[in-house]
Amino acid sequence: MSIRDRSPSTQTFLSDRPANEAAEPGRRPALAILRIVLGLTFLWAFFDKAFGLGYATSPAQAWVGGGSPTKGFLGHVQVGPLQSMLRDWAGTGWADGLFMLALLGIGLALLLGVGLRPAAVAGTILLALMWIAEWPLARTTSDGTATSSTNPLLDYHLVYLVAIVVLAAFAAGDTWGLGRRWARLELVRRNSWLR
Repeated sequence: MSIRDRSPSTQTFLSDRPANEAAEPGRRPALAILRIVLGLTFLWAFFDKAFGLGYATSPAQAWVGGGSPTKGFLGHVQVGPLQSMLRDWAGTGWADGLFMLALLGIGLALLLGVGLRPAAVAGTILLALMWIAEWPLARTTSDGTATSSTNPLLDYHLVYLVAIVVLAAFAAGDTWGLGRRWARLELVRRNSWLR
């Protein structure tokens, strides 16, 4: 079926409407909800690690009290091709700082709906490194114990990664966020990668 065979209304739908507005009306609120929920997920991780709220991070391990947000996770990496390098990064000031900056920046970008493209790049790097650290391909660690991997390829890190990329690709910050205002800023108009 060629484009000439389609009705005029279908042709208008495919060619004249912007991609963000071409789908059913419920998509934009659904993407906005996903963006907000994912943003709150990253912000919760930041605040729990920064202040030791007692969930994943105890008050004694809080970053503000001198604890290291990377030491526990990276310090125990026993799988994958980068395990030695990742263990070496554990607890270093630069790794802690970059990790916390990434959690805060990605979380705020998603929650506010601004800078989704840079957030997608930062999120891809962060989540890919976390996936490599857990290395779900392995069934056993370097000392022979089971890894608890339930899927050899996909885990929540890759699901979050794909979700952030989709949110950036569809300008999900324009609905229930500050994305449209952000896009009108002169700096952002001159540098569309900041969108």
